[in-house]
Amino acid sequence: MPNLGAQELIIIALIILLLFGASRLPKLGKSMGQSIRGFKQGLNEEVADDDIVDTKRDAAAEPEDQSKAS
Repeated sequence: MPNLGAQELIIIALIILLLFGASRLPKLGKSMGQSIRGFKQGLNEEVADDDIVDTKRDAAAEPEDQSKAS
């Protein structure tokens, strides 16, 4: 795995600055932040949906188990 020092990071930052320009960098950062935030929210919603489905399955399975025991 490559070790990135201060010099390498400065060179990468300069290349990015040259490619995108100073005026587009804030817009690019904002859109990347919104994308990451949306991705995290989607993951959290998916986990919450899975919990809801599992709870419904457990609740539906309980009456069946009780009726078999009687």
